[in-house]
Amino acid sequence: MKIAVIGATGLVGREMLKVLDERGFPCDQLIPAASERSVGKTVLFRETAYVIKSLEDAIIERPDIALFSAGAEISKRYAPDFVNAGTVVIDNSSAWRMDPTVKLVVPEINAHVLTPRDKIVANPNCSTIQMVMAIAPLHQHFHIKRIVVSTYQSVSGTGQKALDQLMNEREGKSGEMAYPYPIDMNCIPQCDVFMDNGYTREEMKLVNETKKILSDDSIGITATTVRVPVIGGHSEAVNLEFGKDFDLKDIYEILHHAPGIIVRDDPSNHEYPMPIHASGKDEVFVGRIRRDESLKRGLNLWIVSDNLRKGAATNAIQIAEYMYKNGLI
Repeated sequence: MKIAVIGATGLVGREMLKVLDERGFPCDQLIPAASERSVGKTVLFRETAYVIKSLEDAIIERPDIALFSAGAEISKRYAPDFVNAGTVVIDNSSAWRMDPTVKLVVPEINAHVLTPRDKIVANPNCSTIQMVMAIAPLHQHFHIKRIVVSTYQSVSGTGQKALDQLMNEREGKSGEMAYPYPIDMNCIPQCDVFMDNGYTREEMKLVNETKKILSDDSIGITATTVRVPVIGGHSEAVNLEFGKDFDLKDIYEILHHAPGIIVRDDPSNHEYPMPIHASGKDEVFVGRIRRDESLKRGLNLWIVSDNLRKGAATNAIQIAEYMYKNGLI
């Protein structure tokens, strides 16, 4: 197996290398690729140093799988060239997510939609992944009518430049800014750019991607995304309105048995999910489970996950694992 990692020097690319190693994914030859400024540098994988190649050279190598995390523009430009070389592309950018011909996959939820014909597979947005992981099993039982989600997203979701800004501000240093305002000691109610409808692109990703993954356009969804001064790990306050009545004990039972979910919910002992619990882990943590007392069939959840792991690298590699084990690659 030849595995290419496109964007191997970025936050997600480096995490992909780590997750490939941790999960023992079969990789006889690694092909790390990145922008021209990184070509010739090396990355360490399984105790071996690999020289970073250009994307053009990576295509010539004809990898079996290319894990993309280099931005939508790069994915749009190069993914078709990899496919023409016989490669299956698993893309972590927004480039292909809403393309009706491309599957948008969270393996625990909808890996069954994948076929040998799928040569480009889209990895959902990090905030979408953790939310659908928790709500998909509940939707199966009680049918979600409406979702109101507010996110508290860490700076690692923006990239290294944002991490540098946060740490510079904490240390009292000046430096390049990823955001239009200071992020330390602050919350910025803007993730990604604003659109004509007044929502940010991140908010609309939550709306559109959730409907596509759950294959249900009838769900009403509204989102507010906020950047907070946390290094890693996204948190979400999610309010659900169901079409069917439910008992809280059934909610707990369903979530306890849902793959990839850990319920951490004991308020009397101050037990609830936080980014420090999710750091470096692949599971999605759910807590603060309670009825919405203002709504007949309403439920509140607090959902936390490591945005670089399950929100990006791990989910992409789980897609690769599923396709490999089922003979789709």
